[in-house]
Amino acid sequence: MPDVPDYVLSNQAYWTQANAKYTDAGAQESWASETVTWGAFNAPEDDVRALPDVAGKDVIELGCGTAYFAAWLKRRGARRVVGVDVTPAQLATAARLNEDTGLGLELLEANAEAVPLPDGTFDVVVSEYGASIWCDPKLWIPEAARLLRRGGEVVFLRNSTLSMLCMPDEGQIRRELQRPQRGMNQLRWADSGEVEFHLGHGDMFRLLTNSGFQVTDLIELYAAEDAIDHPYYSYVPAEWAKQWPAEEIWRARKS
Repeated sequence: MPDVPDYVLSNQAYWTQANAKYTDAGAQESWASETVTWGAFNAPEDDVRALPDVAGKDVIELGCGTAYFAAWLKRRGARRVVGVDVTPAQLATAARLNEDTGLGLELLEANAEAVPLPDGTFDVVVSEYGASIWCDPKLWIPEAARLLRRGGEVVFLRNSTLSMLCMPDEGQIRRELQRPQRGMNQLRWADSGEVEFHLGHGDMFRLLTNSGFQVTDLIELYAAEDAIDHPYYSYVPAEWAKQWPAEEIWRARKS
């Protein structure tokens, strides 16, 4: 893999540790799921309806981690599914489960900001908490546009803008604003060392438009009334997410 920015290395180190701690152990259960769900509170795709029909299409997941989401899309009939990630430990887990299940995913170690694949290769780009928050949007979104055929779609899940405005540098989300929205982009979390990217809605809308996309949907996700706190991602308690959207899904089509 060619030289990458320091924040990519920081995130690679974080996810190497995270994979050893919990994502490897939980990946098999995620791969085995027969349903597609979104986010920390497992919003069912049957209710959310954020995905286009992927049957017979070529799909790439940017920042796939252990590739459970890519596996779900392959089971939904996608013709070709490629998972791209920068962390070898995550890809090793994905490769093991790919072999065990025989799904036939293609896995590629690469920075999602510069994918070594040809222009116009895919019909759908997805990112479920992958490139969508751990890569620079000013790089990965134009890269998604490059990888898509005309009329192709990008669908990505990220933390909501509101949740980031209410998130302190350490600890759980608050009910009060913790940071300004003006100029918000790159955030380094003090407790983990990971680096995330969070543009406000207006900046994200303009970036997508300037990259050749037409925004077709923005879905704000709330926790269900019976939701409980996530066992690992406890930075947003379920009670907060029942009142305000903790996550959001963007969908856009390449013009």
